[in-house]
Amino acid sequence: MLTKQLVENIIKGIQEKKGKSIVNLDITQLEQSIADNFIICHGDSNTQVDAIADSVEAFVKKELHERPLHKEGTQNSQWILLDYGMVIVHIFQKEYRDFYNLEGLWADAKIQTIEESK
Repeated sequence: MLTKQLVENIIKGIQEKKGKSIVNLDITQLEQSIADNFIICHGDSNTQVDAIADSVEAFVKKELHERPLHKEGTQNSQWILLDYGMVIVHIFQKEYRDFYNLEGLWADAKIQTIEESK
């Protein structure tokens, strides 16, 4: 599976459910990086966070026939993590995104801001 295609389909899934403040962190050049990319976004409610995660899974399964290797956070939907190996998707509620500040923790990464769907 090509990382670029995976990233594109993840972003489409997020945009489909109007995920907010979408960023792609390229962490390939960082020492001891655990993946190639982190895709981060947030939703306004538990329901939206769940819907975004479901949409990402649906897009990736339909287009690339892949499922996440690991999935966490679906019990409370404050922070859902979808692990696709070299790409890890973080879908937060806004307050938890601000609190954990992954963009700040990985500030040395190359950060690409993705346009939200209209």
